[in-house]
Amino acid sequence: MKVGLAQLNIHVGNFRANTDKIIAAIKTAEAQGAELVVCSELGVCGYPSRDFLEFDDYIEKCREAVEEIAQHTTSVAAVVGAPSRNPRPEGKDLFNSAWFLYQGKIQQVIHKTLLPTYDIFDEYRYFEPNTVFQLVEFKGRKLAITICEDIWNVGNENPLYVACPMDELIKLQPDLMINLSASPFSYRQYHERMGVVRANCERYKLPMVYVNQVGAQTELIFDGGSVVVGAGGELGAQLPFFSEEVRTVDVETLRQPITFDLPSPISLIHDALVLGIRDYFSKLGFRKAILGLSGGIDSALVLCLAVEALGRENVLSVLLPSAYSSGHSVDDSLALVKNLGSPHEIIPIEAPFQEYLRTLAPFFKNLPQNVAEENLQARVRGTLLMAMSNKFGYILLNTTNKSEAAVGYGTLYGDMCGGLAVLGDVYKMQVYELARYINRTGEVIPQNILTKAPSAELRPGQKDSDSLPDYDILDKVLYQYIELRQGPKELVAQGYDKALVDRILRMVNMNEWKRYQAPPILRVSPKAFGMGRRMPIEGRYLG
Repeated sequence: MKVGLAQLNIHVGNFRANTDKIIAAIKTAEAQGAELVVCSELGVCGYPSRDFLEFDDYIEKCREAVEEIAQHTTSVAAVVGAPSRNPRPEGKDLFNSAWFLYQGKIQQVIHKTLLPTYDIFDEYRYFEPNTVFQLVEFKGRKLAITICEDIWNVGNENPLYVACPMDELIKLQPDLMINLSASPFSYRQYHERMGVVRANCERYKLPMVYVNQVGAQTELIFDGGSVVVGAGGELGAQLPFFSEEVRTVDVETLRQPITFDLPSPISLIHDALVLGIRDYFSKLGFRKAILGLSGGIDSALVLCLAVEALGRENVLSVLLPSAYSSGHSVDDSLALVKNLGSPHEIIPIEAPFQEYLRTLAPFFKNLPQNVAEENLQARVRGTLLMAMSNKFGYILLNTTNKSEAAVGYGTLYGDMCGGLAVLGDVYKMQVYELARYINRTGEVIPQNILTKAPSAELRPGQKDSDSLPDYDILDKVLYQYIELRQGPKELVAQGYDKALVDRILRMVNMNEWKRYQAPPILRVSPKAFGMGRRMPIEGRYLG
């Protein structure tokens, strides 16, 4: 059977665009000789639709789109993802479904069984789990159609679930497994995903067509990477990461297994961030970005990523030097924008900063300077950037990295301003790796930016290390605590100093209130701040 894999960039709630894209993919696959076209999970409406699913009109529009798509399946079948209504009064109102379309109409609807409700997923909020297992018969072949998480409990080994859909479907003797997926990117997701797909193929001695969504939906980035895997676990086809493609594969005559060299984690993170920026702007209808360029590594990296995503003419850098800014900070920034050929402006902040100090002098009561004056400089910068954003219709890109966000090393309404946090899931040491990756074929980011000590430059001679542990140590502790959920006892047992562990974990937990007010963060790790990590603001654990 020749199956077309339609790896598409879907826009949540944009029914017209999504429907047109799916119909075009069906026509493309049909021209390639496909008999069946497979799309991604909830591809008609986009994943995740979240509380849009609570609107009756939204569900009606999904049904109307499915019926329109069905009209284009007179000679080729298609499987598309969309919600469907639960006819029973008991349970949730909706199923997460795969619609089998052929001969111009809806032939069958298959429902998702395993509903992930962890980390970034909250499907049980909306959907009823399937309890009836059935195959789809098409041209003499029996198809076991599953949806994303349904294949992630191979042999009932996943402790999150008590059911294994393929264990039930295999009893009906299918010929082919098909999985519609919306599996978000993280830098280690491909290995886990391929391990699951291969485990299914090897267990059930069947090939699998696995079609994943591509594109970004605010925080979540979907990498695509759809595959066809043979009955023995061999790779038969591999679609690209981070781009759309429609490709037809004859799953019954898979030739010699193909070889595939997985790109490095840092290159995948780079590509994910570029796609995340590009889709955030295009799906919101914006074209231009602005950012504060400090002469440091974080803002330099964000500028490079934004230029790649949006075009150099569409990214404005604003240099905002203060009395404490070193000369090389301005020089390094100017060298960077020259290398990129992108526009810039210079707005010194000393005059408005001094005016604020004069206004506040009667109220500050001659107290010694402290963090209030430092944060005031950051807020002057944030105010100026937001003013430029409002005046010209730019989106302000936030440049805070994950290490800083974790320990609260940032100023609310200052350097934490922005519409999108590009590096909020990228640790400081990964920032340096990404910068070196940007420079892999020649110097784009000036070498001095990579080698000088990080500094907020809010007081004379200031360095990040005055307030924080060295980033190479800090990042290791943060990774263990945030990604691996290792508590203080486990960290000390690993050899970390107890006082250091207590200090770092206290900073993380005490600054949850700041992160609640931060911009949405592009997710590239298995555990990002935001929707995937939900902590109480006033909790005292480790406090």
